Amino acid sequence: MKSPILDDPRKQEVAKKKHLSVRINIFFFVVFILFSMLIVRLAMLQFVQAKEHKAAENRNGTQTVQIAPIRGNIYDATKSPIAYTIPMQSLFFRIDPAAQKLDDLIAMAERLKTDVFDKYAKPGSKSPTPEEIVLAMDIGYDIHKNEVRKPSYYWVPRRIKADLSNEEIAYLLEHRDEFQWFDVTEESIRTYEMDDDGLTTIATHLVGYTNSFTSPTAKEMYKDSPMIKEYLNTETVGFDGIERMYQDELRGMNGSKVYPVDATNKIIGRAEVTPPVKGNNLYLTIHKDVQKATERMLEDHLRYLRSPSHAGDPYLRTGMQAASAFAVAMEVDTGRVVTMANYPDYDANAWTGGMPSSIYKEIETFIPNGSIRTAKAKYPDAKENAKHPSSIVFMGSTIKPLSVLIGLKEKFFNRYEKSYYDSGSFTFGRGGGSTITNSGKTAYGYLDAAGAIEHSSNTFMSERVGIPFWNKYGRENPAVTAKWAEYLAKFGMGIKTGSGLPGEFAGANDFIRNAENDSYQSAMVYASWGQNEKTTTLQLAQYTATLASRGKRMKPIFVDEIRNYQGDLVRKVEPEVLDDWGGEFADEDWSTIIHGMKSGAEGIEELPFNVARKTGTSTQAVAGGSVENAVFIAFAPVENPKLAVAVVVPEGGFGRYGASPIAATIFQAYDAAYDNILTKLGGGKKPW
Repeated sequence: MKSPILDDPRKQEVAKKKHLSVRINIFFFVVFILFSMLIVRLAMLQFVQAKEHKAAENRNGTQTVQIAPIRGNIYDATKSPIAYTIPMQSLFFRIDPAAQKLDDLIAMAERLKTDVFDKYAKPGSKSPTPEEIVLAMDIGYDIHKNEVRKPSYYWVPRRIKADLSNEEIAYLLEHRDEFQWFDVTEESIRTYEMDDDGLTTIATHLVGYTNSFTSPTAKEMYKDSPMIKEYLNTETVGFDGIERMYQDELRGMNGSKVYPVDATNKIIGRAEVTPPVKGNNLYLTIHKDVQKATERMLEDHLRYLRSPSHAGDPYLRTGMQAASAFAVAMEVDTGRVVTMANYPDYDANAWTGGMPSSIYKEIETFIPNGSIRTAKAKYPDAKENAKHPSSIVFMGSTIKPLSVLIGLKEKFFNRYEKSYYDSGSFTFGRGGGSTITNSGKTAYGYLDAAGAIEHSSNTFMSERVGIPFWNKYGRENPAVTAKWAEYLAKFGMGIKTGSGLPGEFAGANDFIRNAENDSYQSAMVYASWGQNEKTTTLQLAQYTATLASRGKRMKPIFVDEIRNYQGDLVRKVEPEVLDDWGGEFADEDWSTIIHGMKSGAEGIEELPFNVARKTGTSTQAVAGGSVENAVFIAFAPVENPKLAVAVVVPEGGFGRYGASPIAATIFQAYDAAYDNILTKLGGGKKPW
């Protein structure tokens, strides 16, 4: 049966309209609900979660700040510290330009000074002023010009103060909410061991020093280093000596701090820290006791030479102007350098944190290592400075053992021959226009080869070595000087020693230039007795050791072993023979020259073992005249050579008085430090 409503068209139309109205109402209700939810959500985002989502929107990733490693330590042969890194706590400031207000930061700087540094700093330490704190913050405000500017950078923390006391640290940690943006972070500082006098450091010139990598000098110095990209502007690097030579070993490896940052490089969270790896430790061949004894003797002996009481002494008065001295001792069989001492000396700790210009001006002339390159004492002005020689002087008579050895090899004479009569002078050149004499014009009579060395005969060297050499190798011909230079190079002169020390000078074969400017004959005459060859003290020590070993030229070494920070051996530095010329010279010739090394030498005869030695007095032209430099070489014991010593005292006068006593002290100190090894090897004092 059909429904009545279906039979009535009007009723059907009404029903349809009613149904549509219900559907439209439901649709609008749903739309209303959806819009209401959207509005509520937008309100939540705008008023409740805006800050959080703004930070999320701006988040740009991370910023990595590298941490410089802790530099390895340097120890002497007894494992006593010479240079080491001390950990310290420093205060750093993190910049947050969006949250920081200038007035608040200035107030914080004031409070740091008055409430923290003034009350709790270590006694005697220097604290920054509020102005210095604001400048260190680098917050975009130039306190001197009262100008606002952009900070230099954002993500790297700024150091405010180094070496905080425990009390300063405690106060800052207790009030960290008040000193937000400030962090206490561990750093390290390079420290050099002081001598007992508290004025100088030990082996200053050999160990060297560190300085900031930000300096143009450092950038240039390390531009070719494979590790250049690892270096940080916040670290220090080796600038000289062992510190520079072993920079890669000492430095270690960077650590890092990874900060979450926003699009403006603002730090927005805690950093993830990867600690750096500490550098390796070096154990030197230098013996602290021998080094300290040598350094003291250099100073004491210079004071003695300069005594006014020597004005009337014909032997000592020539050394009264001496103001600097240099000494090197090297083991004959190993090449280990047990002492390298310079005077004047200085405190290498002065470089820490940057050396004030006032101190630098006082020490700049003797900052270089005078044992391997040019250095000199401080003089009041340029005019006075020109009147004094540097550390690089002529060999003087210390070349005579080699001159005689060359003469024997070239068959200019034999070791037994005693036919040369030394009259005290020798004339040469066209028409006899040039004359050389012995010291004091002393005539020694008939001499053999060994006697010519012992008496230091200039005339023998000139007439029996210099002139025959000139005749044999071409007279006025570059081959003459080239051949002489070849002989010198076999013993380490005119070339670098191979030590590897940065800045080492190769000496100067002045006879080459003088031969071209004057005459080859004159050049060879003066070269034969040491007035035409300039050497460093290290070269002289290597030369002496080569004589002692009868021809083995050893590489000078300064580091015995390298260990990591845990104490594990990384590398043992083994002795290295650079050349062995022993076979080029007859055994009897070696014995002859060593037998002649008996020059009179103050302090040497008193030693309980036999010492082969040669004094030297080299004359050098300076502004307004000439000066006499004391030079001395020696090795001991004669019977079984162990230690070779070289001493140079510019303006020290005669080597016998100006340099020999220093060498005697070195031999004594070495013998004592190593359980009387020289005395034992020599078997006691006896004729030789």
